[in-house]
Amino acid sequence: MSKKAERYNSRGLKTSYISTTFGVSLVLFMISLIMGGQFGFDAIQKQAKESLQADIFFLPDINDAEKKKIEQELKTWDEFSEVLYISQERAIEELAGTGQNPKEILEILDGEFPIDANITFMPKEQFATVKGMQDIKSKLEQEYANRILEVSYQESSVEDVNLGFKQFVFLFGLIGLLLILIAVAMINNTIRLALYSKRFSIKTMQLVGGTSGYIRRPFIFQAVGIGLISGIIAMALFTGLIYVLNQLMETIQISFPIEILAIFFAVLILLGILLTVISTWFALNKFLRMKLDDLY
Repeated sequence: MSKKAERYNSRGLKTSYISTTFGVSLVLFMISLIMGGQFGFDAIQKQAKESLQADIFFLPDINDAEKKKIEQELKTWDEFSEVLYISQERAIEELAGTGQNPKEILEILDGEFPIDANITFMPKEQFATVKGMQDIKSKLEQEYANRILEVSYQESSVEDVNLGFKQFVFLFGLIGLLLILIAVAMINNTIRLALYSKRFSIKTMQLVGGTSGYIRRPFIFQAVGIGLISGIIAMALFTGLIYVLNQLMETIQISFPIEILAIFFAVLILLGILLTVISTWFALNKFLRMKLDDLY
């Protein structure tokens, strides 16, 4: 009977370790999805802001050579992610991209294209705000006061892209915070349930003279191991999910730089260890303070 009981207890402990590790892994996997979503959102936000476009139009007496010189100067500015010189020929080609024939366009205009060569620029993310664009416009008009006719861009587009992302950031942050709180609560409950089955062993060690530090030590080491393994499993699930999604989707490919994946891995490992150790610590304190009669 005693051997059967020992085998039963041993099997129960192994099942408890496995279920705890699996539960923590799923929680960390959920956290990895939040981090991956935030990174993807930041990339989309940067792409959207840096796709904003503004045009610089020059006075009629400014020749193409001088405009190209200004283009090269603007490429050295920190405010721009891209600067392009748009010649008349290129402008005609862009109009032709709408379905019209370039020759037909020139015939309609009697061979004279009404738009002179200009420069188009796209701001860097940090300057793609209402104030940032106004500062760029003021700087350009001051730097090239006798050459620039107008700096043109759609203020409504700048406002919309910033307002839309601010609202999305707030919503995403609120959902992420809620999920993380739920995840922490799940880890805490999982650890508590795992230790509940060992409450008699904990109390026995305490009754025979074991100090709190001596009793905690193996459980803390065990929590570190569970957190480490759970972090590895969560990262494997995350990378596996990205791989599967990339195989299923043809038009969109999800990719993360190696350094970002390394940061994700380190964060998941640290979170796994930290959360399991803290939960184990508090759960152990509860059982160490309990009276023997309260264990039943």
